[in-house]
Amino acid sequence: MKLLTLNTHSLAEPGYEEKLLLFAEMIQKEQPEVFALQEVNQRISSEPVEAGEGDDGQEEGGKEAGAFLRKAGYVPCEGDGRPIRKDNHAWRLAGRLREMGCPYFWTWAAAKLGYDIYEEGLALFSKEPICQARQCFISESREFSNWKSRKLLGIKAGNAWYFSVHMGWWEDEEEPFSRHWDRAVKAIGELAGSGEAAWVMGDFNSPAGKAGEGYEYVKASGWQDTYDLARKRDSGITVAKAIDGWRGRGEEGMRIDYIWCRPGKEILCSAAVCNGENYPVVSDHYGVMVTTGQ
Repeated sequence: MKLLTLNTHSLAEPGYEEKLLLFAEMIQKEQPEVFALQEVNQRISSEPVEAGEGDDGQEEGGKEAGAFLRKAGYVPCEGDGRPIRKDNHAWRLAGRLREMGCPYFWTWAAAKLGYDIYEEGLALFSKEPICQARQCFISESREFSNWKSRKLLGIKAGNAWYFSVHMGWWEDEEEPFSRHWDRAVKAIGELAGSGEAAWVMGDFNSPAGKAGEGYEYVKASGWQDTYDLARKRDSGITVAKAIDGWRGRGEEGMRIDYIWCRPGKEILCSAAVCNGENYPVVSDHYGVMVTTGQ
C-alpha cells in the first residue's frame, strides 16, 4: 500500500495549471491507495459547481448538483456547508484523474480564509470507497476569517481511518500546537477505536529533531513516524527554503510534513516526492510517500 501527503499551495502556486497536470500524472503513475492534501483552496469569487457541470465547465445534463458531485467521486463531509466551487483544487484534480482513467473517491472541508481571497481547507482521496467522512475544529477559533483556524479531516476507507491535518505553530500563544494536537488525538480516538488502524498525514509546521517542540510532542503521545520506521528512506526534507509562515525564522531544509501511524506498521520505504528529483516540484512543499508492507 502507498500513502502520500502534500501541502499543495493550490491556486496560490505560480504556474498552477501546469503543476496540477504534473501532480495528476504523478498520481496516475504511483497510484497511492490514499493521499492527503493541505491548503486545498477555491476562490471565494468563483461560482459553485452546478448540476451536471463538469470541472471543465461543459454541461453534462440536468442532474441535481449534489448527485452529480457524488457521481464524480465526491463524498460530502458532515458539518461542512461550503459549496464546491468551479476552481476548487480537489474538484479539478479529481476531474483530471478521471480523464486519465485513474478515478478516486474524495472529500474536502474548508477551514479558513486564505490570503483574503480563498476558501482554504483539507482534502483526502481514496481508491477504496469512503464509508465515512468527518471533520472537526482542532483550534480554539472557529472563525472562518481567522487564519489561525484549523481543522482535522478524516475518512474511513476499508478497515482503516486516514486523516489530513495542517497544524499551527508550537510557540503560538493564542493557538498553540500542543492544544491542536490534543484535540486531534481526542477526535481520532472518538472515531477510530483502539483496535482500528489510523494514519495522520499532513503539514505539522514542526521540524523533526527540534527538541521540546511539536515533533517530540506527537511522538510522546504514542504515534509513530513512518520515516523512522522505514527500511529505506531519503533525507526526508519537505521544505528546502524559506516559505510563508517561516520567513525570518532561520529555518531551511526542514522536514515538517509527516505520515504518522498507530499502531506501528511495517514501512518498506519513505521518500520525498515532487522535489525536483523524484517528480517535478508542484508546490512550495515537497510531498511524502510511504510504501507499507501490508
